[in-house]
Amino acid sequence: MIGLTSGSTAAEDQIREIDQYGFAVVPRVVDSDTVESLLAGLSQIERCASVSRHERVYAIRNLLEVVPAIRELAASERVRCLVEPVLSEGAFPVQGIFFDKPADVNWKVPWHQDLSIPVKARIEVAGFGPWSIKAGVPHVQPPARLLERMLIVRLHLDDCMEQNGPLRVIPGSHRHGRLDRAQLEFWRDRGEETACLVPRGGALLMRPLLLHASSAAEAPGHRRVIHLEYAADPLPGDLAWYHGRLQHLSEGGSA
Repeated sequence: MIGLTSGSTAAEDQIREIDQYGFAVVPRVVDSDTVESLLAGLSQIERCASVSRHERVYAIRNLLEVVPAIRELAASERVRCLVEPVLSEGAFPVQGIFFDKPADVNWKVPWHQDLSIPVKARIEVAGFGPWSIKAGVPHVQPPARLLERMLIVRLHLDDCMEQNGPLRVIPGSHRHGRLDRAQLEFWRDRGEETACLVPRGGALLMRPLLLHASSAAEAPGHRRVIHLEYAADPLPGDLAWYHGRLQHLSEGGSA
């Protein structure tokens, strides 16, 4: 969690932590009223762009399209002031996903890096691949140098403590590029993981290449998270970000 050091600002410490460790926890990003407003917007979605079990939605992709309140949040000053010091003033949102992990609809996530980005169409460009389709949208794995210039903001809509299956990360693993299986196992076996405990309304900032995993939740209740991804660079050739048309939102426009 970010704590000011002598003579530094919160933004400087945030940049330092993300550079060194690959992540930072920031409490009190949004207030309780904003959290309730976001939950109300999410509750309007039934099965659009979602996957559900037992009639409950627990993951929604294409969130920037289907929930206007999330689109506004992604472009808001309160979130941009976290992203821009790390990337640049031209940073823009490229993906939004909603996750929930109630104890009765539970799963484990093994150690991995976030390697895919959403694009408008499949166009072959050297260094980009393999390809996949997620919720109808083409995704591709770009070169590590592009992922190194991205940032994820995970805004928590519930308190996330040890019993809620928090995200666990391996500090510093983001500085070693895309890891193959042997490298992943090396980092995993070092046993230097950290649980990211985030209060309601707080955020976890992390690099996509940071190794992360999560355990199944042990307590009843929700662990609802809005996962926003940001970039600062155009894609090469004719490749285009899927949400490229939302770039102007980062400058205060409206969709």
